[in-house]
Amino acid sequence: MDDAAKKPIPMGVYVDVQNMEWTPSRVPGSVQKTLYSDPETGRSTVLFKMAPGGVIPFHEHPELEQTYVIEGSLEDDQGKCTAGNFVWRPAGHRHVAWSPRGCLCLGIFLKPNVFLG
Repeated sequence: MDDAAKKPIPMGVYVDVQNMEWTPSRVPGSVQKTLYSDPETGRSTVLFKMAPGGVIPFHEHPELEQTYVIEGSLEDDQGKCTAGNFVWRPAGHRHVAWSPRGCLCLGIFLKPNVFLG
């Protein structure tokens, strides 16, 4: 029997998001709450708050990236994702994103962004 077959199936993990501290993100002027992270695969789910006028510098999504905008808007050269809406980007997509009035987003990443600038 291999090691994977011996591992017990984990129970669900409940995250107390409201009582988590906001931590600085890799984007200046923005903060985040990491709700899920798997260092082995790079998968993560992140609640991300961007300040008004914030910019996510030129980066690439090495795998599928999904974003649900809760408040405000997140924009790039292809369009604008507003509160209550969703955008996904395929692996290899490169862009700069910004938020003129700030935003609160839930991001789901299969691998971390690669910053190129």
